[in-house]
Amino acid sequence: MRKLYFLLPGTDGKFACGGLWAELKTVSLVQQICSADVVTYRQREKGKLFIDDLLQEKNLNDVIFVINWGFDVAQLVPKLKQYNVIYHAHSAGYQFKLPASIPIITVSRYTMGYWGEKSPNSLIYYLPNQISDEFQNLGLERDIDVLVQARKSSEYLIKELIPALQKRCKVFVVDSYIEDLPGLFNRAKVYLYDSAEYWAQERVSEGFGLQPMEALACGCQVFSSVNGGLSDYLDPGFNSYKIAGYSQEYDVQRILRVLDSSVVFSLSKELLAEYRTENIIERLQVILDELNEFFDHKIQQPSNIKSLTKLRMGKLLVQRIYTKLRKKYVLG
Repeated sequence: MRKLYFLLPGTDGKFACGGLWAELKTVSLVQQICSADVVTYRQREKGKLFIDDLLQEKNLNDVIFVINWGFDVAQLVPKLKQYNVIYHAHSAGYQFKLPASIPIITVSRYTMGYWGEKSPNSLIYYLPNQISDEFQNLGLERDIDVLVQARKSSEYLIKELIPALQKRCKVFVVDSYIEDLPGLFNRAKVYLYDSAEYWAQERVSEGFGLQPMEALACGCQVFSSVNGGLSDYLDPGFNSYKIAGYSQEYDVQRILRVLDSSVVFSLSKELLAEYRTENIIERLQVILDELNEFFDHKIQQPSNIKSLTKLRMGKLLVQRIYTKLRKKYVLG
């Protein structure tokens, strides 16, 4: 099995974010199956490989480069054209196209559907992000009524809903890195997440949305937007509630009702099982086996399926119109 090199701009400082942590988790999971390392390409880091140094090696046929940082993909693809490359897609909406020679692994079914439309000739797989076992309901006393993480939160959430809730209950707003996030989720009764506005401004989509799932796993009741990858697992009315629902007053009313309820929330083990380590390792094994087979085939056979380019779309449209007119006026 080929060795995997996961390309990251860097692993600290300005690159620290949920997407980075998720990718580093993936590296650790892959290392349970085959050899894998992190390679940086924007900054050199002690103890890590740097892309320019690595590409000077002559024999790289037996390795696979995994690209994932959406904003950098368009620049990395030409640089790695002659090598085996996978795109690990966390988000959707970046304005670039991929050749059929680059398989795509998506973290959500939402993202898989997006790439299924954009790259119909590419191999596409679904590998959800891992929800580690530390995120579980510990059955502790919950001393926080409402928990909010400021990052990615909408203006409505920060400036309108939270001030209204602070008059009625205990609200805790997180605006910095939290070391023990599972512990914090286990202290909260309700978790609020509203990222639709943030991703709309970024002009890309929510690829997965780890925090609402992690909160659910810890026994929080979740009020969330359902944009992008959040729609994979959030089911308003059944395992969560849709936030920003019609009016601020209605949001407050529903949140207070949940806080006053004596019903103990518990997420089904079946839903969580899809995101736990055992399932992801099993899926990884299947995906990596298939990808190694594909890259063996690619050596011998060039791609020969016609791409869905704008020119071809135009030709297909003309053919379709011609066929309809022929049926109507010649055969009709």
